[in-house]
Amino acid sequence: MVPTFILFVLLIFILLIIVTSCVKIVPQEHAYILERLGTYMDTWPAGLHFKVPFIDRVARRVNLKEQVVDFPPQPVITKDNVTMQIDSIVFFRITDAKLYTYGVESPIMAIENLTATTLRNIIGDMELDETLTSREIINTRMRSSLDVATDPWGIKVTRVELKNITPPTAIREAMEKQMKAERERRESILKAEGEKKSAVLVAEGRKESMILQAEADKQATILARMLKEAEGRAEAIRKVQEANADGIRMIREAGADEAVLTIKSLEAFAQAADGKATKIIIPSEIQGIAGLAASLKGIVDNSPAADKTAPAAPVNAPAQSAPGRGNLSVGEPTTLA
Repeated sequence: MVPTFILFVLLIFILLIIVTSCVKIVPQEHAYILERLGTYMDTWPAGLHFKVPFIDRVARRVNLKEQVVDFPPQPVITKDNVTMQIDSIVFFRITDAKLYTYGVESPIMAIENLTATTLRNIIGDMELDETLTSREIINTRMRSSLDVATDPWGIKVTRVELKNITPPTAIREAMEKQMKAERERRESILKAEGEKKSAVLVAEGRKESMILQAEADKQATILARMLKEAEGRAEAIRKVQEANADGIRMIREAGADEAVLTIKSLEAFAQAADGKATKIIIPSEIQGIAGLAASLKGIVDNSPAADKTAPAAPVNAPAQSAPGRGNLSVGEPTTLA
């Protein structure tokens, strides 16, 4: 009885193991390839699945996430025969688990070899300088080529990046010397341009200084000349005033009477008559000035100073009848043309 119970328990345990092994849970972003008797049966997506024991089996578990593969440096030769080492990084994801399982034996190795050959073909058409400055172009061309080549394998290449481009040591040293020479040339050019601008600014400053100095000298000369002219005019006015004062003083010292003053007034009137005026209006009282002039002439002739001086010029204009009245006297004016 006991052995029968033990066998029954053992049988149940074996059945549980078999049933448990037939139940499969596929995680998210994964896919399982199911084969039945060695033949492709189905692709299980994420979720709970059951298989027939001893007949079905899970042939491959495929990761559908985007994957990154860093390949070691590959020797490539440029168009100008320069050998360099380039290592690349490939980003890809599996779009078809069946093609990925049955399309190629070793997908990662296939991608690596395909990347190396594609990189050699692209770099072989480019020169060294173009290779160093055209990373984006190389990445785009490689991604396009790899995407087309890996499509039958159920692989989608999303991105390709060149990680390092390592030229030979001699080329690196030559590039460093070239870069140093270029920087020294730029430094010399900038220094020369700075000295040129400095010289131009100094020359312009001197020019402006000379122009301002010349203008200042010119203004000073003009002011000095104007000052001298003003001093000359002031001196002339002063001399005229001194002469007038001397004449008045001499007249006073000579004891001139009213008759002499009247004669001087007539002389001034005669000078006024010689002007550009066409008509002169004089008071009517001056009409009898002729008689007064004759009497004054007699007085002058009888004066002691008459023997020493030249005879006076005849007076044509009439004398004023009464001194001190002038134009303020009331009478009918007479017009002289």
